[in-house]
Order: sequence, then C-alpha cells, then structure tokens
Amino acid sequence: MAIGWLIALIVLLAVEIATMGLTTIWFAGGALVALIAALLSANIVVQVILFVAVSLILLIFTRPVAVKYLNNNAVKTNAEGLIGRTAKVIYTIDNVNSTGYASVDGQEWTARSEDNSVVIPEGTLVTIVRIEGVKLIVKKKEEVA
Repeated sequence: MAIGWLIALIVLLAVEIATMGLTTIWFAGGALVALIAALLSANIVVQVILFVAVSLILLIFTRPVAVKYLNNNAVKTNAEGLIGRTAKVIYTIDNVNSTGYASVDGQEWTARSEDNSVVIPEGTLVTIVRIEGVKLIVKKKEEVA
C-alpha cells in the first residue's frame, strides 16, 4: 500500500506545481502521513483515516493563512484592477436622475456616486470605490493639502 500512497503523493505534488493554486497541497500532506503509516505497517483503515484527517486539518487550519500570505502579490486584473484608482467625471454624476459617466485610461464608464445625495460635476476627479455590474461607484477624490 505504500506504493499507492507514494504515487498519490507524487501526483498531488505534480498537480500543485502545475497549477500553483494551493489546491492539492493539503491532500499531499495527508498522503505523506498515510505513506509513513503504511511504511510503519499500519492497517489500511488507519491509513485512510490519517489521510482524510490530516488533509482536512491542513485544509481548515493552514489554507486561510497560506492564501493570505502567498497570494497577496497577485496582480488585479480587468475591472477589479480599477478599484482605488482615479477617474475623471466626463458627464455630471447624479444618482437621483440616473446620470453620470467617468473616464479611466481612455475608457468611458457609467458612474454613480457612493452617496446618493452627492452630485459630482463634470471635470471632477473621483476615486473608484467599487464596481457594480458595469457601473463605477465613485466618491470625490480627497484633496491633498
């Protein structure tokens, strides 16, 4: 049975290396523990229980920490990359009248104010707070003194 666990470990590690997505590393840890148990002549039931238990423990307790620290350099893509950036209002933003457009990197977006009571005039620089569907949700850019 040790050969089976060794093959599983190698396959899981290969998948992890190929994807680099923190998807199978937890199960590779479980396979390693099961492999050690097999080498120590443990019963197959014990091996499977160890595999499942260690995999779940690693997944539950270490994945959130690993994701936080290992994926923090990921480059934001597409629209997500606009959040926090500056845009210029090219048509007055007025949520009450459902009007407003802003330009970012030469692209025009429908824009709405984060605060429904705030009208943002044309030419104002705004900060993109979030994106809802195809609309930028913005707030007036804070002026630096």
